[in-house]
Amino acid sequence: MKGLIIITSVCHGNTEKVARAMAEAINADVIESANVNLETLDNYDIIGFGSGIIHGKHHNSIFSLIEKINTGKGKKAFVFSTGGQGKAASNEAAKDALVQKGFEVIGSFACKGYDTYGPFKLIGGIAKGKPDDNDLANAKEFAKSLE
Repeated sequence: MKGLIIITSVCHGNTEKVARAMAEAINADVIESANVNLETLDNYDIIGFGSGIIHGKHHNSIFSLIEKINTGKGKKAFVFSTGGQGKAASNEAAKDALVQKGFEVIGSFACKGYDTYGPFKLIGGIAKGKPDDNDLANAKEFAKSLE
């Protein structure tokens, strides 16, 4: 199985840490969403989409990329996220967008990530030290479960 993990990691590198742990577990490539060549997506059996959570959903660049994909028919996908609260429910909008493009979404993963967005900056952020080694181990296990 050849895997690709597409990310947008903009603030503290939380999403990239999780993506690299997953990629290590399943020997996948990792690429920033801005650098994706849509023509190469057919070279992958499974594609992950991840970012930090902003206003309850993935970064807009992830949705913009999904919109540009002609079809995901016959492709497996998964979504993941990091955020101050680390709620899997925040992955639903991205899952729905992928399903509408024809992808078979086979998994969803979320974990806490250090968050200094908006008012959290005033208190020094939340979820300090996250993702930690335990979170990264969980991300690896999640990725292995997709094979």
